[in-house]
Amino acid sequence: MSYKKIELYDEESLAKLSGEYASILNHLGEDPKREGLEKTPDRVSKAMLFLTQGYQMDARAILNSAKFTESYSEMVIVKDIELYSMCEHHMLPFFGKAHIAYIPNGYITGLSKLARVVDCYARRLQVQERMTHQILDAVKDALEPLGVAVVIEAKHLCMMMRGVQKQNSSTTTSAFYGEFEKDKTRSEFLRLISADLH
Repeated sequence: MSYKKIELYDEESLAKLSGEYASILNHLGEDPKREGLEKTPDRVSKAMLFLTQGYQMDARAILNSAKFTESYSEMVIVKDIELYSMCEHHMLPFFGKAHIAYIPNGYITGLSKLARVVDCYARRLQVQERMTHQILDAVKDALEPLGVAVVIEAKHLCMMMRGVQKQNSSTTTSAFYGEFEKDKTRSEFLRLISADLH
């Protein structure tokens, strides 16, 4: 019995991308027809289509797909959400974790939906600063909460592999809305995402 991996991609986009990546290999001085590289244009094309699938996602629709009426009005935090994205300047990966909190105002959403919103914006060509605000805006618009907070911590390979080559650098971005603009609420959120509660 043979192994067959089933993947769904737009065949036209895949064919066009594969041709472009074969051309890139040629320009780099490689032979795209040699054994080790023969399937590389297809593999890279599939990887890029996967890594940029966020363009096909709607963050607000994701949150609204599991939006429930609830009287709970305390802070809800989902922290340490893994994220993998691509820097739009060099198309090199950056990766890390996102922490999201909101204070409901009549509605809550499924916890996994917050992680899906992170993927929605991470899986596209991105800058960390913009992604932080996109996540906040999606939660704010879909749930109309009393407040939203987003903190992202990430390492950028464009700083580690090339350019300044600083291996231990990391970048933290934050965005706050509503109740989280108050020092007391923001401090509680920052303390909770820093704490090891296990």
